[in-house]
Amino acid sequence: MQRFLANKFSAPLRHIKQGVLVGAPCDVFINHRGVDTKRNVAGLLYNYLIQHNLHPFLDAKSIKAGDKLFESIELAIKHCKVGITIFSPRYCESYFCMLELARLVEAKKKLIPIFCDVKPSELQFKGHEKCTPKEIERFGRALEEAKYTVGLAFDSQNG
Repeated sequence: MQRFLANKFSAPLRHIKQGVLVGAPCDVFINHRGVDTKRNVAGLLYNYLIQHNLHPFLDAKSIKAGDKLFESIELAIKHCKVGITIFSPRYCESYFCMLELARLVEAKKKLIPIFCDVKPSELQFKGHEKCTPKEIERFGRALEEAKYTVGLAFDSQNG
């Protein structure tokens, strides 16, 4: 069984723990601002994908103690098939959200935006103290591409 699963995935298979394949690439990378969406739409989406036998990546659920944060995120983006970006009113204030979005766009991953309590036209990246001018341009391009991709709307007041 492990040999079959190891051949099925391109990344090395670490082991199977309690029926969950550990070390397999994710199918869906969930990009979100945790403070805004982790307890509602991001968590619900993660659980829904698990129930449908997909392997989603959500930082709080997928990264374990001792894992290297940036390495885990890089591998998940590299091996995912789809990126879901959950835009929230303060999403663009997060350097890390914008970095992940840029990496998804630059890797030419299929991107599905979810606009949670925000309209695409309201999303603007104004820079961040950590950003270089090159990153500001890079993040702006990724945001523009995502804003003009057909997505879904989610109203957290109505579900």
